[in-house]
Amino acid sequence: MRKERIGKWLVFAIAFATVCSSARENPSAGTAAELRLRILSSQPGKVRSVPAVIWLEPSQGTAALAFTPRGRYTLLQKNRTFTPHLQVIPVGSVVQFPNADPFFHNVFSLFDGKRFDLGLYEAGSSKSVTFSREGVSYIFCNIHPEMSAVIVTLSTPLYAIADASDSFDLREIPAGDYKLHFWMEGVPQSVLNGLDRPVHLPARAVDLGEIRVPMAPLPAHKNKFGEAYPPATQPPY
Repeated sequence: MRKERIGKWLVFAIAFATVCSSARENPSAGTAAELRLRILSSQPGKVRSVPAVIWLEPSQGTAALAFTPRGRYTLLQKNRTFTPHLQVIPVGSVVQFPNADPFFHNVFSLFDGKRFDLGLYEAGSSKSVTFSREGVSYIFCNIHPEMSAVIVTLSTPLYAIADASDSFDLREIPAGDYKLHFWMEGVPQSVLNGLDRPVHLPARAVDLGEIRVPMAPLPAHKNKFGEAYPPATQPPY
């Protein structure tokens, strides 16, 4: 009987030690939150998939997670198209802009995220830009008005990109208090700012349900001189 009790206590002690060891190796175990939500057009009956990003900014008292660049990022120019159309990168990232078309491009951005103008550069060459602060950069080509891309530069890894049904599922979030931010293509910044909201995330899944957002066609963008692109059936390059 004594040996049986000792055996049971030994099994319990080994199991307890294993749990403690696992908790030390993964301190966030049991404290991770999950956030879900879906965006809908404010126009009844109209559903449209749009490029969109959400991210969480830690509030005071909630620890921030590191989000550091890993290698270099690429925004390819091919077939008069930027690929990928949307990228989320850490602050301090270097983005390469290779030209894989058999003609010139002139990549530029005149927005708050990062202002730059790479000038004309030929097929087979590449230029790079360091994105040194947070913000949304709208990328265009000064020669081909149909080319556009977006780079969202963040200081937090707690972000999610909308899937094909305009839904977000953000996991492995340290429980705490955050400010939720939105970016959606075709939505004015003033409207996006109004969507920001504080959220408290306990150690479980939180579903914010559906958020209706006014969406509209994007206006035609200007060239790097702030002027309309000249009408031309055949681009010069």
